Amino acid sequence: MAEYKAFEPNIEAGGNEIPIVALGSLAQSKKQEIIKKYNLKTEEGAWNDLQSLLHAMREVSQLIGEMNLFLIGKEVVEATAFPPIDGLENALRSIDVAYHMNHRKNGKLMFDPTTGQMQEGIGHYQVIGFDATAKKAAMKCHTPYPSKFEEGLILQITRKFKPQGSLIPKVELDETKETRRNGGESCTFNISW
Repeated sequence: MAEYKAFEPNIEAGGNEIPIVALGSLAQSKKQEIIKKYNLKTEEGAWNDLQSLLHAMREVSQLIGEMNLFLIGKEVVEATAFPPIDGLENALRSIDVAYHMNHRKNGKLMFDPTTGQMQEGIGHYQVIGFDATAKKAAMKCHTPYPSKFEEGLILQITRKFKPQGSLIPKVELDETKETRRNGGESCTFNISW
């Protein structure tokens, strides 16, 4: 499964943060052109077709570089309110729930906080290793979003919730495992702090 390809039709991404942030570095005329081209809604509380959003992200990456996707991932974390979270491990594990809470399938939220039910159709963020003593973790991302976006998102979560006295966090794509860039189903990131 390559990057930028939704797993299923009828999936929407919530909020207006990604389109606005993704297009933030572009000239106003180009920004409006992409918003119109992909029929993106930027008003507060808007929902966008996931595949259209992914097309827009790809175009932004091609126009101004992949590093912008990294910055978008970081900015999404900053634009998101978090409930009290106890520790980095729980913060990393909460990404999957937040991810599902910000997507809809056939008009229905993909995570219901009252029942704990999660719908399938957009993949998952999964902590596959966490060692507090060694100050390292690994996260497997099986989503249609670009790897650089996920790297920024994971780094910003790690920065926000790392234990006091930790070093500067680092997040690296594990090139020894499959990656979506190379047509794989998922990407794995090694995290240290």
